[in-house]
Amino acid sequence: MEPGAGEGAPHYRENNGFRISGDMSAASAEDARREAGRIEPVLKRLWQQGKWDPETVRPALLGLGYGGTLRVEPMHSRFVDGREVRPEGALVGLRVHEDACVTAFVQKTNYQVSTNGPYPETGCFEPPAGH
Repeated sequence: MEPGAGEGAPHYRENNGFRISGDMSAASAEDARREAGRIEPVLKRLWQQGKWDPETVRPALLGLGYGGTLRVEPMHSRFVDGREVRPEGALVGLRVHEDACVTAFVQKTNYQVSTNGPYPETGCFEPPAGH
């Protein structure tokens, strides 16, 4: 079994490499945490107001001064009871540095803000599926 596979399959890291985010330098991680601290209160306020659509979230975050490095998009769809469902809400990705991102979501039930390195194929967002 390869290192980092835990109790998983023998080639877990090889087969799931697309879902493993890159490493952040210490300085980049600190910058990402700082930006996450700016984003969190905005998403909390929107969540408390019941506003979680991308068309509302994006301008609220642009108000913090973010530009081309900010992506706000609808939640990823998923299969529920054999049919594809797209939950209400917004995904947020902010590229802080080449090696650092803030990712977040806000939806009816909750919101979350975290930091991570970029994913090989999808940048700040964790890919929903591989190929």
